[in-house]
Amino acid sequence: MGPLAGTKVIEVGGIGPAPFCGMMLADMGAQVLLVERKAASIEVPDLPGENPGRYAIVHRGKRSLAMDLKTPAAASTLLRLIRNADLLIEGFRPGVMEKLGLGPKECLAANPRLVYGRVTGWGQDGPLSGCAGHDINYIALAGALYHGGHRSAPPAAPPTLVGDVGGGAMVLAVGLLAALLDARQSGEGQVVDAAISDGAALMTALLYGLQQQGVWQDRRQGNFLDGGSHWYDCYECADGAFISVGALETKFYRELLQRCGLDGDPEFASQFEQAKWPALKERMTELFRSRTRGEWCEILEGTDACFAPVLNLSEAPRHPHNRARQTFVEVDGISQPAPAPRFSKGKSSAPARPPRRGEHTLSVLGEAGLSEQEITGLAAQDVI
Repeated sequence: MGPLAGTKVIEVGGIGPAPFCGMMLADMGAQVLLVERKAASIEVPDLPGENPGRYAIVHRGKRSLAMDLKTPAAASTLLRLIRNADLLIEGFRPGVMEKLGLGPKECLAANPRLVYGRVTGWGQDGPLSGCAGHDINYIALAGALYHGGHRSAPPAAPPTLVGDVGGGAMVLAVGLLAALLDARQSGEGQVVDAAISDGAALMTALLYGLQQQGVWQDRRQGNFLDGGSHWYDCYECADGAFISVGALETKFYRELLQRCGLDGDPEFASQFEQAKWPALKERMTELFRSRTRGEWCEILEGTDACFAPVLNLSEAPRHPHNRARQTFVEVDGISQPAPAPRFSKGKSSAPARPPRRGEHTLSVLGEAGLSEQEITGLAAQDVI
């Protein structure tokens, strides 16, 4: 059931971090109702590979209600559902929900205990709040993109992970749960404004501390955690695959050297002597290219050398550690990450498959108290 069992969430369908946040809540036991647009009201999709249904992993464990939210009847129906909800999630540009008659004012009037979660790229206000953007833009402005990648190439970051997921969905989830605790104590709901740019900036707190301390400089690949050092970077192997090393602490650095046959080499004795890093990195590059990734795994994996092979999406589920922990599961024939984190009360089970669009429309409306005549009327008006 999960620690959020009994918590009712309404997620107004969209793209980006809102669906991921809804997935996290559903994974933890919340009853998440995904309010999707009717298929007939969807414009021609302009995203490559946009394919809902069984491949929409971020919708796993949810129920689906399909409505044409641009109609007044749909808005009034949704407000009836909101009366019994604990949380609402929406990820539209500022002002869109207000135009639909579903802004915080209307929703909190219908349910004063509601926690209204909003996630956008730039936030609900500010000079850029009305502008379009995506993950790469938000983390760029937040200072989180600059140190991604080597200085010989433009900055790079894992797609959607730093902004949409880390700075957006996860920060929103924390905010929602904090506000939910407050609402259950005070009886009053509130609005949670989660901007991806804010969240991404928050994630750089450790780096700002190092910068203010004077041990981190604004020079790409010029620091000990951004690929500047020879002991914290990714290297190519003889077979074209990659490995990662991150031997930050002295004792781990010594073990890395010992297992790589470099123990006692005077050139590697001073770990933090930055002037030597470029030359030592060349030597490490040559060394790691002398063996395949599999051979380096035999030498370094499972030790305190702070090592891991760099796996792609197909390889990660097959790794022995991930298999032992069941880090990945298969749902309806689709391989996907398992819910996280894990809780001691009750064993986690594989999440339910993503719903078909509108799969639960009739049952949800019936449970909300709409009569058969009202439901038939909504269908006749082409609202559901």
